[in-house]
Amino acid sequence: MGKLPMRARLATTIGGAAGKMSRLAGRGDGSVIGGVIGLRVEPDLLALLAAGRRIVLVTGTNGKTTTTRLITAALGALGQEVASNAFGANMEAGLAAALGQAPDASMAVLEVDEKYLPSVLAATQARVVALLNLSRDQMDRAAEIWLVARRWREALASAPDCRVVANADDPLIAWAAGAAPDVIWVAAGQRWHEDSWCCPQCGSHLSRDELGWRCGECTFARPPARWVLEGSSVIDSTGRVRDLSLSLPGRANRANAVVALAVSEVFGVEAGQALPRLREVASVAGRYTQVERRGRQVRLLLAKNPAGWLEAFDVLDEPPVPVLLAVNAREPDGKDTSWLWDVDYRVLRGRPVFVTGERKLDLAVRLEADLVPFGLTEGIDDAVDRVNGSRLDVIANYTAFQQIRVALGRAA
Repeated sequence: MGKLPMRARLATTIGGAAGKMSRLAGRGDGSVIGGVIGLRVEPDLLALLAAGRRIVLVTGTNGKTTTTRLITAALGALGQEVASNAFGANMEAGLAAALGQAPDASMAVLEVDEKYLPSVLAATQARVVALLNLSRDQMDRAAEIWLVARRWREALASAPDCRVVANADDPLIAWAAGAAPDVIWVAAGQRWHEDSWCCPQCGSHLSRDELGWRCGECTFARPPARWVLEGSSVIDSTGRVRDLSLSLPGRANRANAVVALAVSEVFGVEAGQALPRLREVASVAGRYTQVERRGRQVRLLLAKNPAGWLEAFDVLDEPPVPVLLAVNAREPDGKDTSWLWDVDYRVLRGRPVFVTGERKLDLAVRLEADLVPFGLTEGIDDAVDRVNGSRLDVIANYTAFQQIRVALGRAA
């Protein structure tokens, strides 16, 4: 990274001090406020901090934070410092803060909010962009996902030096990445189809079979993939089959790992070097953390939208292990909770279910409609006290998840 202009150095110093004060005051981890103040001093701070670094941007509706953590772990094999916004502060202020805190890092892996990818790509001149998936999320804040895909497509078409690693199994991702000059396709899978029944190119119906998806009216179809997730294994770019054996649970995390392997190979890290590092990742910003609370083991799962809840259900312990569901509707969550009606909660039948959060009554009505018995609780400790047994799984959306982490002592 080149030497920063004096104004940018001042902005970084002031922002770093603000972030430290925030942490000392217990107001958070300082991953946003430092960037906010730094950008007020120097509006071009992100571009100046990114100059001269090899940067990876990771975006999508679900899996950004985990994939960012996995890529960062894999690139550790290069023996270089890698900057990252590990706690998920994924808008411009958070990205600037992350880079400012690692002035000597020659590489950076940055999670980016879907809405901000075009502007962040232009500012950072990223070497690689990883596109994971697109589904409805925070509709009162973000644009309709077809519009998001269109903006991505335009931005990637205008970035000739950027290599894209994209999920071939998501039609919206395939369309957005299709305009990029250099794409590495990954068969990472797509369990949630409810937002991709129509062709993004012509609007006609998409058909799906064991070979993938295709449009019946135009030529748009699933591209062939260089990397493939096959059960609990990955078929790498050389055709070799490798067992993933991750510490992180669930198919979604295996998909995230395959994307991480494809990205790390761009920088010369082979799958055999990267996999041992991916296997060491057991928790990501509190996700999948297990905490002992009042004699019981509590496991934390984050789910923010219908696709995310589908994946969270996939990793629940078998019944009769109980589950606590927590939903808020603050600005970071999206204030519209109508998405709850897109989630099939019938899978929770046969286990004790507890409900908490600021919008617990909205969730209670939804569970009643699916004939899922539940109990209302006042919070995590109330739920723990009502558990018969030694374990409790918790699924929470973003701010509810953070509240529970704080109540449990800011676990991992």
